[in-house]
Parts: sequence; C-alpha cells; structure tokens
Amino acid sequence: MTIAAGTRLGPYEILSPLGAGGMGEVWKARDTRLGREVALKVLPAAISGDAERRQRFEQEARAASALNHPNIITVYDVGTADSTTYLAMEHVEGRTLRELIAAEPLPIRKLLDVGVGVAEGLAKAHSAGIVHRDLKPENVMISQDGFVKILDFGLAKLTESIPEQDSALPTVAGSPTAPGTVMGTVGYMSPEQASGRSVDFRSDQFSFGSILYEMATGKRAFQKATAVETLSAIIREEPEPVERANPRAPAPLRWIVERCLAKDPEERYASTRDLARDLRSIRDHLSEASISAPVEAQVRAGRRRRGLLTGLVAGAALVTVGLLAGRLLGRSGVPNPTFQRLTFRRGMILNARFTHDGQSIAYGAAWEGNPSEIFTARPGSPESRSLGLPPSSLLAVSSAGELAILENPRYVIGWEMRGTLARVPLAGGAPRQVLEDVQDADWSPDGKELAVVREFGDRRRLEYPIGKVLYETGGWISNARVSPDGRRIAFIDHPSRGDSLGTVSVVELDGRKKNLTDLTPTISLAWSPQGNEIWSNWGNVLRTVTLSGRERRIANFPGAWALMDVSRDGRMLFDRRAQRREIVGVAAGMARERNLTWLDWSFPTGLSDDGKQILFDEQGAIAGSKGYPIYLRPSDGSPPALLGEGASFDLSPDGRWALTTSFPKSDELILLSTGPSAPRPLGKPGLNYQWARSFPDGRRILATANEPGRGPRLFVQEVSGGKPRAISPEGVTAFGYFPISPDGRSIAATGPDRRIAIYSVEPAEPRPIPGFEPDETPIRWTPDSRALYAWKPSEMPARISTIDVVTGKRAPWKEILPPDPAGILGVWPILITPDGKSYAYSYRRVLGDLFVADGLK
Repeated sequence: MTIAAGTRLGPYEILSPLGAGGMGEVWKARDTRLGREVALKVLPAAISGDAERRQRFEQEARAASALNHPNIITVYDVGTADSTTYLAMEHVEGRTLRELIAAEPLPIRKLLDVGVGVAEGLAKAHSAGIVHRDLKPENVMISQDGFVKILDFGLAKLTESIPEQDSALPTVAGSPTAPGTVMGTVGYMSPEQASGRSVDFRSDQFSFGSILYEMATGKRAFQKATAVETLSAIIREEPEPVERANPRAPAPLRWIVERCLAKDPEERYASTRDLARDLRSIRDHLSEASISAPVEAQVRAGRRRRGLLTGLVAGAALVTVGLLAGRLLGRSGVPNPTFQRLTFRRGMILNARFTHDGQSIAYGAAWEGNPSEIFTARPGSPESRSLGLPPSSLLAVSSAGELAILENPRYVIGWEMRGTLARVPLAGGAPRQVLEDVQDADWSPDGKELAVVREFGDRRRLEYPIGKVLYETGGWISNARVSPDGRRIAFIDHPSRGDSLGTVSVVELDGRKKNLTDLTPTISLAWSPQGNEIWSNWGNVLRTVTLSGRERRIANFPGAWALMDVSRDGRMLFDRRAQRREIVGVAAGMARERNLTWLDWSFPTGLSDDGKQILFDEQGAIAGSKGYPIYLRPSDGSPPALLGEGASFDLSPDGRWALTTSFPKSDELILLSTGPSAPRPLGKPGLNYQWARSFPDGRRILATANEPGRGPRLFVQEVSGGKPRAISPEGVTAFGYFPISPDGRSIAATGPDRRIAIYSVEPAEPRPIPGFEPDETPIRWTPDSRALYAWKPSEMPARISTIDVVTGKRAPWKEILPPDPAGILGVWPILITPDGKSYAYSYRRVLGDLFVADGLK
C-alpha cells in the first residue's frame, strides 16, 4: 500500500515522515486509541511478504517490547494491516549520535555520558537474551533532555549472515541498511559477524567499541574505500591507537575500547554489565584534569593495564596511590600509601574529622536526598552509626570528645553555608546552642574554646575565641583550623562571594595575617601533626605549604579529592567526590524541560528575554589562567558558541553582548559580543566587582562591588562610559538574579540586616517588602512591577512563589525538583524571562565517599 500523511495503519494515523532505510520507512504517527504520538516503522515488502520472516520478526519484536529500560526505545506494538507489517515505538525528539559526531571527537565528559547510557541499555538487553546486531551511531538517539536511547532492538535479528564469498557489498560511506545484510554500516560489524560466523552479545560489545572509538577520536575505527576492504580490516587489522588519535583520552577509557575491539570474543567482557560498570566508574571518578595528563606517562602501565582496570575504576575499598597517581598521572617516586574506604551510600559528605582517640571518624552527610545527619564510622567496618541528632552538619571534634555542629545548615551563596553553632558530646546528649549565623568553627587544642567564622552584617568574621575578631572580609572564609599549638589559625580566604578561588592564609592571635599561596582553586586544608606545615588541595593536587610560603607537591589525584582531616599519627581523611553542575531549561512552546549542561560545571548567568539563548560559564576542570570559558547556547540543545574567557554576569536585553568581568582580579567590566565584534572593556574604576546585571534599557549596569577596604554596595555604571555611581550605603547587595524592576527605577536587594527591601536608583529611603521569609531570595519582578518571584535556594523541592511588594500576599508559581535528588542540597540559580514563559535553573550534584589514607608524606 502507499504510505502518505493521513493514511491509517490499524489504530495509527500517519502524520509525517521521520526517515527511511533498508529496513523500512519510519513515520511519525498518532495512536488514535491513546492519543499519543509514536514512531511507526513500516517493514519492506520483501519482509512483509515472507510469512516465515514476518513471523520470526513479530516474535523477536515482542521479545524486544519486554525491554523496559530508560536507555532503550520502548516498543509499544507490532502488527499487520493491509499486508503491511509495522512496529509502533516510543517517539523521541532529538538527534542521532551520528548527527553529534563531527570531525572533532566529542568532549570526554559527553562521551562518557553517552557511552554509559548505551552500555547500560545493552546490558539490560543482553541479560534478557536479546542481541542487537546492528549497533551503530544511527541507532543511538540523544533526546532533547539529554537521555540516550538505543533504537531497533529486535530488528537486527531479522537480517541474514553475509556469505564469506560475497563481494558485492555496498560501499561503507553513507550506506543504508540493505535487507539481507548483517549490518547497515559494515564498519561496525564484529570480526565474527564479518566472517559469517554465529554471534552473541559480545558481537554487540565490538560494535560498541567501534562507536566509543569514533566518539573519542572523531574518526571510524575501520573505514576503507569499499565494504569488502573494510570487512577485511575488521577481521585482520588494528585501528590507529586511541592515544595517538586523541592524547587527552584517559587511559582507562582507552583500555575499555581496546578490550571491546579484541578480535577474539573471549578477550572481551564476560558480562556487558561489567562493561557498563567500568564506564560508569570512569565517568564518576575521573576529572578533566586527569584526562589531560601526558600520554607518555599514562602508557607506562603497558601490558598489565587490563588486569588493573577493574581495581582502578571500581573504587575498591583498598587501593594504592601507585595505582591512582602513578598509573593515571605517571608520577614516580611516591611512597606506597593505602586508601581504605569508609562509606558506601550515595549522597553528599559535608565534613569529616578523626575523633580524639584517632580510632573512629565522625562525619556529616546527606544520603539519598535526605537532610544532613551526623554519623560515626570505624576503619575496617562498612557500617556507619547515626547519632540521632536533628538535621545538622559536623564542624569539628574536640580533644575532650565534644562535637561542634551546625544545626539547620543551608547554603546561602556558592559554597557558603550558614546555621546555628551548637555543642554536643560525642557519647550522646542534647545539643546546646552557642551562636547564630555561623559558617565554620574549630576547637582549640585543649577543647575549651572555639574559633568561629560567622556573618556580621555584610562582612564575614573570623573570631578566636568567640567575640575576639582576628580578621574580617567582604568576601568569605572557609576551612578555619586552629594550629596544634593554638597560636594561629589557618584558613582559605576567598575574595569574591560565590567563587571558590582563594588563598591559603594564616592569622596570628594578634590579628597579623599572611597569605601563603597565590589565588588558586583551593578546596580544603588541615594542619600537619607537627604544626609546621599546612596540607591542602589545590584543584586535584595535594600539596603542603610552610609558614614561610614554601610549597611542596605530594600527589595528584584522579578526580576531586578533598582533604578533610589529618590525625595525630599522620593518617589522612579524604572525601572522594564525583561532582557536576547541571543546567535545565524550558523555552516557550517546549513541551518539557531539557538538560542544557555542556561540560562538568555549567553555571548559568543569563537568559535571553525570549528564552532562546542561555549564557553560562564552565567553572570546572577546563577553567584556565584567564578565567572560565564563557558560552552562549540555544535552549533547543544545539551546541554552544564560545564567547571568551573570564566570568560572566548577564546577557544584554537585546542579546548582542555578554556582561563579564576580568580574571582573576574582578576589577573591570567587559562586554563580550555575541557576534563578530571585538570585546569592549569599560575601564577600571577602582572597584572589585562581585556581581553585575544589565538594566532593561541596556544602557546602564547595576553592580554589587566594593572599593578597597570598604564593604560592598550597589553601583550604577553607564555602558557609554563614566565613573560608577554608588546608590546605596555599604552592606547592601544583590546577587545572581534579576532584581531590577521593568521600569528600571527600583532594585530588590539585601540590606545589612539580611532583609529584602526595595532600593531606588535615585536617592530615596529603602522600602521593606512584607512577606519575605528568612533565606528567601528574589528572582525577578513580574511584568507589572507589582510582585517578585522568590524561592529559598536551600529548599528541596524549590518552591517558587510570587510575593506582592506592597501587601506581601503570596501565590505559588512553580515547584522544581530534579528527578534524582541524591547529592543535591538546593536548586540555584533560577532564571526566568520577563513574560514568565521560559525559565532555566541549575543545581550541583556532589556524591562523596570517605577514605582513610595511610603513608602519604
């Protein structure tokens, strides 16, 4: 029969064509019974007319329909109408993997995400006894929200083997699937399939290895002038080594590709589930920093690499730094320390410390999306015991066995956390509250006094003992640690709120402060047992620095390892983190949200007024000395354009430029063109810019900034030039969102008392806004300037409401909850277009495992 729009096949109404190939035509259709859209594959007449082949197809298609897995296209129905055999499948909006693969290889993080999805789908099918037999990039779909879907399970079984003597095969490049051939594109066959031998699930592994190779290198593993030559290469030749084609590919990934492409099926994986687990472990435990390690160092593992792979990527309870640092990063001459795993649940670890006897560990963690609790654990035991306290996070353990904890901990901006300081005996008892608005704390050596970091108006203060101010800043302070002799405090001094860059610093008890390092992405620190050095993580590098500033590197780690504590006998406590920041958005007219994450730490800063473009920084492993890569990405999921480097704040109302700042010193605003124009610096007026946003007219900029030695306040700066004009007293700040009213006259900002109020661009008294709850943050004004969208960044799910700025009347607008809440402690930032029809939001997922390391020096 002739297929055309409007034709009916059984209960399905044909709507429009989706594609065609040797295995038939694919149409978009509507199931008139359920009112849903489906993809309808119409089988060729040669198959529909052969009763035996049609029966076998229907049996195998029904078997494939039993595969219920998120990475496999769902088969709804198989049937025949008017002698035409069809298959009704899930309809997915998106692009095939073939469309994503260009001349350049995929980014490693994207490759691993896709690879894990395909491998897990294959593992599900293989466990059900179903082999694909036609796995190729054309049969892998990436949906608009980023999910990987494998197409055509069961269809490949319908095809026949290629006789060994057959040489009349189609050429490789662009060849469609021909009925009666083993595979549609011969470049993805396994050697046994190319030889006409029987195949099993390991043939799919070889095809998958060919896909991984192509994603990693940007070219096919086996591609010759004709199909016959390609088949011969598959059977007899090895492809160019991955490390030569792409030196940035991590060694464990190369080993997986080589194992999948083994000519002998016995040398591949005995279980596809093991293959999926190895890939998933690489994705979760390798950072882009380790990916870029020199190839010469990585290949020293030689012929032993396959035996090491499982222990390397599976995160076993006991591994060596020789395996981690030597094999992955090629570092030699390191002692032979051991790492013993302590925790085995899924979630985020907030802090961890050795207890006073050094035999146990206390830690705070939020497991499986639940609020943070405090637990104890002992090396050698896989179990942790909850202390049964209200939601809280651990800060420190005293020499007398008393805990300093943070009750009701919540993130306020970036990595800054705030709560109520309390004391509680480790042996048990009720917490005794000590101080509000605390961010960090540590005990004195004798366990009698506390050093604290707390908010005081618009400043962050380091006090020791409580009440004696040793240092204060308009930035923020983390990891405050009292030295073993109690004479000084080490901490990380972060000059800009919302940013983790900082210097390792010490302050004496008389207030004299000294920076020991340059501005770096330092994430944690602890004193050495002797108190003569400070141990810290600098990105993925474990290093020490003396009080005179002399640095020594100890080891490189694959992925993110945060140093939590050092015991008196020199053992170290680490949090091995798998962390990622994601962006999710929806534009007007889109049926559902789409994941718009690009690399490992995509932080959104601007959304175009029509919702079609999103501005974001990649603040993770690829950040360089000039700042973060700044991207502009269409909300339809198309690849982003790289605009430049630095740190971005906003996208102009007309979408023609991005408002950014210099790096690492944020002392100048710069306009980056989204078109062909050159960057436009706006001058250095002597301010440190913490945040900035464009006015609706596009001619002015609102900034939160501070002059040297003074607190932050609001400034208005003309795009055309001139000196910025302060419009608020010190202590008034606005961060990250759209606080400017549509008419450009009013600003919703946070005052020194941390309350939201309306500040006028022209001189006027601020006007309090009724109805705002503690820690609630404005997102943007409604179009009529009568209300503000607002939410609590630390609340899960994120409940967005509109609040009338005059009456305080509240109305719910939307609730946001990531589908997998593990490792997520809040949703921020949230961006909304002026008409409220499009929005984007972001969250960071941090999954941690505690390890005790012994032998690092």
